[in-house]
Amino acid sequence: MATTYKVLGQVNPAATTAATLYTVPTVTTQTVVSTIVVANLSASNATFRIAIRPAGATLANQHYIAYDVTVGASDSTTLTLGLTLNYAAAGDVITVYASSANLAFSAFGSEVA
Repeated sequence: MATTYKVLGQVNPAATTAATLYTVPTVTTQTVVSTIVVANLSASNATFRIAIRPAGATLANQHYIAYDVTVGASDSTTLTLGLTLNYAAAGDVITVYASSANLAFSAFGSEVA
């Protein structure tokens, strides 16, 4: 099995819209998400949400690992997680949501295939 360390995904979602940050790509892949960084690109506070949707399930309350967390103006939040994601009937998905269009999300980790 080969391990590839990489930027798993980056997204700057529209305000108040759920967006996909990362999806486990294939049935033979397991992913370890080591870090997610949320950067606030504006001079005003903003909030974010992060959810893990097993097998691409419809977004529901039990999927959230962060909910309406505030990021200060022109600041960033780094979450060191160690999440493990898999591909079952469909790939696990990291979904993000921002209160403004000025938040950027980056996920870092490794894919094992």
